[in-house]
Amino acid sequence: MTAAPGLSSPLGATPRDGGVNFSLYAKDATAVELCLFDSALSPEPAQVVVLEGERYRTYHYWHCFVEGIGPGQVYGYRVHGPWDPANGERFDSQNLLLDPYGLALVMPPGYRREPSQPSAVAMRSVVVDPDAYDWEGDQPLKRPSRETVIYELHVRGFTADPSSGVAPHKAGTYAGLIEKIPYLKALGVTAVELLPVFQFDPLDAPGGRPNYWGYQPISFFVPHHGFSSRPDPMGPLDEFRDLVKALHRAGLEVILDVVFNHTAEGGADGPTFCYRGIANSDYYLLDDDRSRYADYTGCFNTLNANNPVVRRLIRHSLRYWVEHMHVDGFRFDLASVLSRDE
Repeated sequence: MTAAPGLSSPLGATPRDGGVNFSLYAKDATAVELCLFDSALSPEPAQVVVLEGERYRTYHYWHCFVEGIGPGQVYGYRVHGPWDPANGERFDSQNLLLDPYGLALVMPPGYRREPSQPSAVAMRSVVVDPDAYDWEGDQPLKRPSRETVIYELHVRGFTADPSSGVAPHKAGTYAGLIEKIPYLKALGVTAVELLPVFQFDPLDAPGGRPNYWGYQPISFFVPHHGFSSRPDPMGPLDEFRDLVKALHRAGLEVILDVVFNHTAEGGADGPTFCYRGIANSDYYLLDDDRSRYADYTGCFNTLNANNPVVRRLIRHSLRYWVEHMHVDGFRFDLASVLSRDE
């Protein structure tokens, strides 16, 4: 594998020309390391591409092109910069960080919800070609809202119990929900609204209990891996798209309950998965004491949707779910917070 400077756009990991272009926004970083892993279970990276100096940086964007890799490549970032919480900076190059624009991820068996996320136990991003899926001509239904009857459901809860009649290996999954389409049709509904399906932290709940509802997002692009019957990184993407395609064939639209007002990184003592370790003072609203977070959500932090970087992330996420995942609409959780400023 060889590395070249690459391009600053588009953000994320983009397969092209016999390799992958990586681009990351990290305004105040002093250097960035792109860590490439041989597999999802590899405890340490097989190759580290060090991005430093103007060769790999354009304005606030760090970028490189790595030849000889492609979809399925497991990766993460280590971002260098000042550890200065009093001024809103929380860089820690010991943490392996997810790509904010990553389209798939893996969660190692040893994952734990702790402030430090070294590479051996941290989640990693996975390179995806979003155009590789065969939609078989699927198109949006574009049903007028006055004709829409919405059924809200939780992907796991809808089929987890044996009484659902779903095959045990598919219970509580996107694939299991496909088996219940005849039931939904019989109810007379025209759309399903899925409670949060963005990847969330399954350990983010009080008292060591599991997180069930999913209102603690880690990624705004990745379907939650716990709702897939397949353990491989592409399982959640393929099963979610299979579900959307099957629902559309049955004449049912798909609406997502989306959470853009906070993340699972929590407060000042929470784990650093991604945003906090890349551009903390851009991604989050900070308190007057800049070592702490403004909490307008009741979830210990608040995304700064008034920052152009965060607004762009939200727009790109919505566009991705429409263009590449074929969803039909969105319900915004705690939308009023998106207009808050410091």
